[in-house]
Amino acid sequence: MSFEACAALVEKADPLRFRVAMAAPVAARQILFPLYAFNVEVARAPWVTQEAMIAEMRLQWWRDALEEIALGKTVRRHEVVDALAGCLDREGAQCLDGLVAARRWDVYKDPFEGGDHFDEYIDATSGHLMWTAARLLGTAEETVVRGFAYGVGVANIFQAVPALQGQSRQPLIDGSDAGVAALAGRGLARLDKARGQRGAVSKASGSALVAGYHARPVLRMVQTAPGRVKADAIDTNPARDSLRFLNVSLRGWWR
Repeated sequence: MSFEACAALVEKADPLRFRVAMAAPVAARQILFPLYAFNVEVARAPWVTQEAMIAEMRLQWWRDALEEIALGKTVRRHEVVDALAGCLDREGAQCLDGLVAARRWDVYKDPFEGGDHFDEYIDATSGHLMWTAARLLGTAEETVVRGFAYGVGVANIFQAVPALQGQSRQPLIDGSDAGVAALAGRGLARLDKARGQRGAVSKASGSALVAGYHARPVLRMVQTAPGRVKADAIDTNPARDSLRFLNVSLRGWWR
């Protein structure tokens, strides 16, 4: 039942990744749904309380669960942990531990320390998840997957800026139009470089990269009109979005 619980959680909390997982081969879903459910649980842990200590404890709980998986210990009883233990190896558990650690930034209201800190956060929260999924699904070049995931992570944070600022967070190093456009350009460049190296990612691993199908249109929109980020106007046409997803899921993540 743990797998079904993971799928239900993702369907409710992360419709984009639910769509991606359902479009993947049946065997791939056994990996994607536990990973995506784990990501839901960890991403929301800092936001369910105003008490920093409690949020830290929630994140530490997940780090402890991942350590149990990595060390081959008997894992704690939890539907998502049970499902993770069935598909995650030691390397994957250690990689995802870095994702949980990076989410500590979400607990507090301090800005990123600089561009390197921002890039590390994107790589941990977007890159660690996508790379773990790609590696477990098949064969892929890590730098290609992480380059693609960086562009996806930047697109995602652009879409989250209004909500984050509403919670007194400062998610951008430079929130000026010029700074936002430049960041979109960097994300787009890394995304397109990865797309140009698609031969380094097997078809099986590519199922993990379909989760970034929306990123390129978002980055191009922001690069052209950076003011849309603050205005919460990064809107996508539902019909066009569905067509793009269909094209990517059928023809490949690089589309």
